[in-house]
Amino acid sequence: MLDLDFYAHVATRGDVLGAGIGTQPAEWEAKLGSDYLDDRSQGIMRRDYGLVELSFQEDQDAWLCFGISVQVHRLRQGDVSTVPAPLRNRYGRFATRVTFDELTAVINGLGYSIEPDNDATTRDIHRYRVPETGARIFVVADPDPYGYGEVDPDEPAKQEAGDVWAINLSPAWWSPAD
Repeated sequence: MLDLDFYAHVATRGDVLGAGIGTQPAEWEAKLGSDYLDDRSQGIMRRDYGLVELSFQEDQDAWLCFGISVQVHRLRQGDVSTVPAPLRNRYGRFATRVTFDELTAVINGLGYSIEPDNDATTRDIHRYRVPETGARIFVVADPDPYGYGEVDPDEPAKQEAGDVWAINLSPAWWSPAD
């Protein structure tokens, strides 16, 4: 399998190796391993696996996942440990960048569509939605939004217009595909 298969699966199926919205931290650890950082504050917890970042809310005695974010932009650093080992084992090598066109082709090939879902408050990131699932795909629109002139087209680690920044899922958006 390829890294693009992973991203398309998250956007169309809403899970990472079978763990999804509503899953508790121990189940995520069983799927992605114990190499993570937890940040807790007043009934909310963020679990950071590098490529995958999760949000949990405390509900009585349980922590339930309410948000899944695949932070594709973090791969530009080229650090293989950014991708949890179980994902590398299943999907192989993850590229340092993924273009929106590549991801769109795979998602469309699975029978899903993508539509613009832009936020008028930002011009440096465009947002798209998979209407069948509500997954949001964030795409770099302007790699140098503040005009610093630091964009070097010969430097592969720099972001470019059209690169996928992140894929996000939340229960407010999510309705699992049949």
